[in-house]
Amino acid sequence: MFNLKGKVAVVTGASSGLGADAARAYAKAGASVAILARRKEKLEALAEELKSDHTNVLAVSCDVTDEASVKSAVQQVIEHFGKIDILLNNAGIAVKGGVDTLSQDDWNRSMDTNVKGIFLVSKYVVPHMMEQHYGKIINTSSVNAFIGDKADLFIRHSYNASKSAVLGLSMGMAASYGKYNITVNTICPGLFESEMTSSTLFQSEEFLKAYSYQCPLGRPGQPGELNGAILFFSSDASSYITGQFMIIDGGTSFV
Repeated sequence: MFNLKGKVAVVTGASSGLGADAARAYAKAGASVAILARRKEKLEALAEELKSDHTNVLAVSCDVTDEASVKSAVQQVIEHFGKIDILLNNAGIAVKGGVDTLSQDDWNRSMDTNVKGIFLVSKYVVPHMMEQHYGKIINTSSVNAFIGDKADLFIRHSYNASKSAVLGLSMGMAASYGKYNITVNTICPGLFESEMTSSTLFQSEEFLKAYSYQCPLGRPGQPGELNGAILFFSSDASSYITGQFMIIDGGTSFV
């Protein structure tokens, strides 16, 4: 049920961290993979790694906040593979600050990448999925769509707002496109070490100690631990599930 042989998966924000991990997971599950991000040199390094395992992979430079860039990238993927079966909207940023300190530019950057990016990529992928009457879309939200934090290190109001918006967008898409056999679900990661967190949250021993104490599993997420949820929503194992979200945070959000 988790076999993706013959499927084509598109991953945005694939140049590093959780996106690169997901691309590797798709490849191991048998899918052909299109990896999209702004940093072409990192994409090409990942593409060479995947090709060494005989994966059919395409690296495409793409800025998810720019419609022309997105349109061109999706066209390249379609021309190369002939179809898109799976879309993982993973590109995202976290800007620190509360409403009392955030600039409009910071607010817009968060919304443009985390929400507008999903809208634009989906805008150009969904019509192909509608035509083939099949598609699996997985949008990346965050546990911070549900929880706020008093700790200064965690104050990211534009991140809270944008990741909450992802949930609403996902549910709307799921309701509209189910009749085309397209499922749309959302993953909500907790704390994982990534390029986005390694230079901030993971630099504080005090924070990591407090987080690990609060987390029922006693630690942050490790590389690859998000992939089970991604593969579940990407495969026929979730054929009758749409408009749902899964929190992957070691239980932190319920204690």
